[in-house]
Amino acid sequence: MMVLIALFVVLFVDVVASQCSCNTMKWAKCDGEPCKCTLQFSSTYKQALDCTKLIPKCYLMKAEMYRARNNLTTRYLGGKPVETAFVDNDGIYDPECENDGRFKAIQCNGTDVCWCVNSAGVRRSDKGDKNIKCEPIKALPLFQEYKPFEVHVEALKVSMENILVYYVDEVPPTFTMQRLTGGIIAVIVVVSLIVIAGLLVVASTIYFSSFI
Repeated sequence: MMVLIALFVVLFVDVVASQCSCNTMKWAKCDGEPCKCTLQFSSTYKQALDCTKLIPKCYLMKAEMYRARNNLTTRYLGGKPVETAFVDNDGIYDPECENDGRFKAIQCNGTDVCWCVNSAGVRRSDKGDKNIKCEPIKALPLFQEYKPFEVHVEALKVSMENILVYYVDEVPPTFTMQRLTGGIIAVIVVVSLIVIAGLLVVASTIYFSSFI
């Protein structure tokens, strides 16, 4: 009888453990009663998660950087999961997140070089130092509550594949030419002068041909 009770207890614990999981983050570690899930950001810090909502992108990027540094599996760091995917030219970095999971307006990736980002964490300004001034990030309603995206037709859930999500900024990007290298600026100037010279030659040819 004692053996049967022990087996029942072990089986019950296994069932409870299997039910304690995070459906929105496969890297989360979940345990306890009630079930609580966390995401490892560093060797000393774990971020508590609400697995009833979508995990903020900022949390995902921090976890991915931690896993990459520790030779753990990631998504497709440095590449694209599919050919049609969009990739940020600056690549993935270790972001600073607000308490609610949003990106902080200023990102520095642990260096003295900083830049402004939008609600998706994508750079939207020239790079500068830590004194750079950035507009506060305003999350659009589509991404504000991080709820799972579901479509229903006549009360039936519609499964979707190959979803493309576009992020729209309330404030336009503020890229300038002030941080371009001298060589690039020189090339632009030379090309502009060539174009202007060509237009002048064409205009002169047309003008003098009218007297012939």
